[in-house]
Amino acid sequence: MREIEALWEEARELSLGNSGGVERLDSPPTPLQFLRDFVSPNKPCVISNATRHWPALSSWSHDSYLTRALSSAHVSLHLTPNGRADAAVPINSDDPSTLCFASAHALRMPFPEALNLIVNPHSTNFVAYAQQQNDCFRSEYSALAQDCDAHIPWATDALGCLPEAVNLWVGNHLSETSFHKDHYENLYAVVSGEKHFLLLPPTDVHRMYIRNYPAARYSYSQDTGKFTLESEKPMRCVPWCSVDPYPSPEAKHSAMSRFPLYFNGPKPFECTVKAGEILYLKPNGHSLGVFLLGISRGTIVLWLVCV
Repeated sequence: MREIEALWEEARELSLGNSGGVERLDSPPTPLQFLRDFVSPNKPCVISNATRHWPALSSWSHDSYLTRALSSAHVSLHLTPNGRADAAVPINSDDPSTLCFASAHALRMPFPEALNLIVNPHSTNFVAYAQQQNDCFRSEYSALAQDCDAHIPWATDALGCLPEAVNLWVGNHLSETSFHKDHYENLYAVVSGEKHFLLLPPTDVHRMYIRNYPAARYSYSQDTGKFTLESEKPMRCVPWCSVDPYPSPEAKHSAMSRFPLYFNGPKPFECTVKAGEILYLKPNGHSLGVFLLGISRGTIVLWLVCV
């Protein structure tokens, strides 16, 4: 066991250095520094004062500004019963051990209506999260483009490409993204609120208990106010992490016995990204990137993706 623990620590030092956590920079790096110290060695970092010059930092914190700017925009909104979409959840409440990969109920509506549902979660029996991908900022939210830079210059120079996609996510304190890994360069720019991340190095893949789960989707009925899980047809399976790092008190004992490598192993690295800061995450080779889990706290995040 000591040998395994020594290997874990060595892998963590390779992923994050000797700092014992995600390195934070007080100001944006030069392209050379960013490439040398973080991109090439596959190390995440948080850059403070990275977007303080964006008008979005002051204007997007006011709901009235957003509703005026996007008064005629229709956006995609995702609904779940608990804020956890794209996650392994019980397909049958009577048998919590039978899991599926559940996607959110998605619908389109005027942005002012969507924002009202997001910021007033206690007035509904669901959690609303604007988490559309596919370059949604440059399509659904294009009216806000003048409020921030089209790209991050020092990152563009270091990576040698412009963002492949720019996505805007708007959530509340109940919005959560389950453990997953991405296959591309990520720059998470928090514009309002904050987002808390749990990070694990790619060598911890065995601790994630990745299984193939049948794909399903939440369906929300406005008439009954209830969700149902509908399996996709034809059936397909999605490889996904089984671990919920924050099990409920009644499920904690079961989770610890089912996933001992996670709960008895080294703790994830944690970092909170606040307004004006950027988190950089790079995938490692062979499509095996850092595993991350994100929890929003009244957050607006601009997510720049470079392939």
